[in-house]
Amino acid sequence: MSGTDSGAPNEPVQDDQDGDVGDVIPFRAGDAPSEEAGPQGGERAEPLEDDGPADVIPLPAPRKQAMRKAGLISAGLIAGLVALGVGVFAVLKPYVSPDDFEGTGSGAVTVRISPGSSAEAIGSALEEAGVVASTQSFVNATEERAVADRLHPGHYRLRKGMAAGAALDLLLSPASRVVRRVTIPEGLRTSEVLYRVARHAGLPLKDLQNVDKALVGLPEYASGLEGFLFPATYEIEPGDTAVDVLAAMVERFGVAARKVRLAEQAARVQLTPLEAVTVASMIQAEGGTDEDYPKISRVIYNRLAKGTPLEIDSTVLYAQNRRTLRVTERDTKVDSPYNTYRHKGLPPGPIANPGEKALMAALHPAKGDWHWFVTTDPAHRITKFTNKESEFVRYREELNKNLGAS
Repeated sequence: MSGTDSGAPNEPVQDDQDGDVGDVIPFRAGDAPSEEAGPQGGERAEPLEDDGPADVIPLPAPRKQAMRKAGLISAGLIAGLVALGVGVFAVLKPYVSPDDFEGTGSGAVTVRISPGSSAEAIGSALEEAGVVASTQSFVNATEERAVADRLHPGHYRLRKGMAAGAALDLLLSPASRVVRRVTIPEGLRTSEVLYRVARHAGLPLKDLQNVDKALVGLPEYASGLEGFLFPATYEIEPGDTAVDVLAAMVERFGVAARKVRLAEQAARVQLTPLEAVTVASMIQAEGGTDEDYPKISRVIYNRLAKGTPLEIDSTVLYAQNRRTLRVTERDTKVDSPYNTYRHKGLPPGPIANPGEKALMAALHPAKGDWHWFVTTDPAHRITKFTNKESEFVRYREELNKNLGAS
C-alpha cells in the first residue's frame, strides 16, 4: 500500500478592487449631435464654442454599496476557506502526521497477532495494548518499509510506549516470539510423543493422555492416536491446549497422507489405509537408512504373500512397551496380538508414528525376493537383506557380535 500524501489546502486569492472604481469620464451637459443640416457644397460644420469646464458626475451611491457588499463577501469567503482548511487538516492529521512515541519503550507486554491480521488490525491491537501511540503510525511504518507480508501470527513480547518503527522491528524478530518449539522425531510411539510434548511444552501429561480422540480430527479409519501424530517440529504458544497440540499433529498427518495419496495407493497394494500406516510404522520402527525403507517394505509384503509370520522385532517390543536392540527368544513368545512371531499377518494397528518417507516406502516397496533383513551394525545403520535363512542366521550372529553379546 502506498501512503496518502495530502498537501496544505490552497489559500484563497483576495480581490484587488479596494477603492479602485476606474477612470471618471467628464462630459458636457447637453452635448449631442446637431440636427441642423451642414452647409451645402460639402462645407464642414464649425465646432461648438467651449462653454467652460465640464460637469463631473460622481459614481452613484448604489455602486459604492455594492462594493462594500463584495468586500464583505470576500472576507466571509476567506474566513470560510480558512476554517475549511483547518478542518481538513484536523481530519488528515492522523494520517499525514499520526501520533507516535519516541524510543524503544519500557516494561513488558505480550501481544497476540491473530492469523490473517492486516497491518491496520495489528496496529489497533498494539495501540490498545499501549505499545504504540496510534494505529496509523504503525500502518505508516509498515508501508514505508514494505514489510506487511513478513508479519506473522503469534504471541510477541513487546514493550509499552514504543515508537512504531521500534515495535515493527520486534515483530519482525524471531527472538520476540513467545513460543515453545517441540520436535517429534520419526518412529516415536504415542506414549513417547505425549511425554515429550508435556516435558518441552509445559502441558500436563494427564491432559494429553486424556484428550477426547473425537476432538483431534482423526481419519475415520484410525483406531486411535498411534500412527497419526506426525513427526515434525511444532510451535506451541501460550494458551494452546492439549487438544490444540494433538489436533495440529493429526492435521499434519493429513497433509502427508494427501501428498502420498495414501488411500488410493493403499488400494493399489491391496491394503486399507490403516494397514498401510501399520506397515509404515513397522518400517519406521525398524530403522535403517532412507534407502533401506523400500527394501524392508518388500520383505513385509513378501512374507505376507507367502503366509509367513512377519517376525518383526519391533512389534514384540511394542507389545512389552520396551526398547532394546537385543530381542530374546523369551520376547518372541510374549502373549500379545502385536507379537508377529506368534501371529501371522499384520498387527492390529500401527506401532509407531511414521514419517513421510516410511509412508512412501509402504506404498511403493522395492523389487526383490528378500524374506529376511538384519541391521547388523546399528551404530553405523548397516542393514543386510537376504532370501536365504542360512544368511539370516549369520547376520544375526554378526549383530550379536557388534552388540557384544555371546
